[in-house]
Amino acid sequence: MKRAIIDLGTNTFHLLIVDQQNNILFKTSKAAKIGMGGINQGIITEGGIERGVAVLTEFKEKISELEIDDNQIFAFGTSALRSASNQAEVLKAIENATGIKVQVISGDREAELIYKGVSQAVDIKGNNLIVDIGGGSVEFIICNEDGVLWKKSLEIGGQRMMELFMDKDPLPYTSVNKLDDYLREKLLPLANACHQYSPTIMVGSSGSYDTLNNIYYFKKTGEATPIDQVGFDYPMEEFIDIYEKLLTLNRDERMAIPGMIELRVEMIVVAVCLIRYLIQNFGIKTIKISKYAMKEGILKETNAL
Repeated sequence: MKRAIIDLGTNTFHLLIVDQQNNILFKTSKAAKIGMGGINQGIITEGGIERGVAVLTEFKEKISELEIDDNQIFAFGTSALRSASNQAEVLKAIENATGIKVQVISGDREAELIYKGVSQAVDIKGNNLIVDIGGGSVEFIICNEDGVLWKKSLEIGGQRMMELFMDKDPLPYTSVNKLDDYLREKLLPLANACHQYSPTIMVGSSGSYDTLNNIYYFKKTGEATPIDQVGFDYPMEEFIDIYEKLLTLNRDERMAIPGMIELRVEMIVVAVCLIRYLIQNFGIKTIKISKYAMKEGILKETNAL
């Protein structure tokens, strides 16, 4: 039985279609930006609804083309939808336009699914901190080879940070300092958990980490990351170098970096600020990157259905 997995992120919608043996038949990511302009007010704007419906209409056309049954479409909404006061209106608009029924999941459930995805891509040994940077929320999971030790979803995603702090481009260092103060307050639960479990390895999943990895591979090999590899080691010195570079460049200059994609060119700035904060404050010594995230966690669960 073929299945379609849809991840409705705050900025990006992802579609993964597999056959009965889990071979990928189709995979894409599209900018929907449903959180833009309303994420910090707890609303999805009319423009956000229109963009979201347009992307899902495109997804549904592909799903229909591949003759996938409606009961094999698994669509999950995350931060922007769960925090939206007009959630019911948005879900109704999506279902009326596409027939797709979206299940809005809690942050805790999102973190659980991310762990199930990431742990298939990266060999977890010792205490690791999985970090998934979305547009609306960031999921933090501390785990080891035996399973999850602690998990938390915090509403501090890239779109939220951009709208709060990125009023100029390049991002001024005064804004970086304000962002650090914000993170110090918001990440108190994580600080306590890291004090308890002392993870030294960060495993990054999400578009921002994928983009950093892609930039590294272009620099190293002149090509994008290998399509058949899902887990990567990422040098700490490479992160320090690209962090310092990104903070000095404007949007057009960032777009000129080999491996950068338009979908990530804005959010990458606040994302690297968050990553740098985690490294500096929580004893992180090693970085790994997973191409697998929530979609693959959903896929693993639906295998058992």
